[in-house]
Amino acid sequence: MMRELDTVVVTRDLTDRGIVTGDIGTIVHLYEKRKVAEVEFVTGDGATIAVEALSFADIRPVGRGEILHARPLEIA
Repeated sequence: MMRELDTVVVTRDLTDRGIVTGDIGTIVHLYEKRKVAEVEFVTGDGATIAVEALSFADIRPVGRGEILHARPLEIA
């Protein structure tokens, strides 16, 4: 069960926002009946680059044993 403020991994590309599969975001609001979460994506220095309403099928919790990774932001 995902909750607000959980760190999640996006499971599909959001190319118009520069978000790719594997990027990390934070759930800022849940619409549980609709199985949708508002997820905020930020740069390493904390600047918000996107807040997207994503289906629970488009995100997953960060797993134990996974390591975070940094990459340059590339917006199409």
